Amino acid sequence: MPEMCPRCGLPKEICVCEILDREATKRIKVYKAKAKFSKFVTIIEGLAGEELDKTTKELKSRLACGGTHKNGLIELQGDHIGAAKKELVSLGFPEGSIDAAS
Repeated sequence: MPEMCPRCGLPKEICVCEILDREATKRIKVYKAKAKFSKFVTIIEGLAGEELDKTTKELKSRLACGGTHKNGLIELQGDHIGAAKKELVSLGFPEGSIDAAS
């Protein structure tokens, strides 16, 4: 009988507790910065990989704005701090891990 993990109940060989702990400590920062011609952009940092691309597409669609992702950052045209935080929560990111600065 394989040894079982007390937290997740899976065998120790396929236990996912460490992965979940790393995911839970990930912090997402949402803030705005001034771009050219006194316009604002909303910056979201703390996402990576395929998650970055998928989240960028969803946010652009839901917030009806332009934007891009590069160097591990999502840049959305306009000041969307509050709305971006709401949308990130609705996309499944934990609200406690999102820092929104105005």
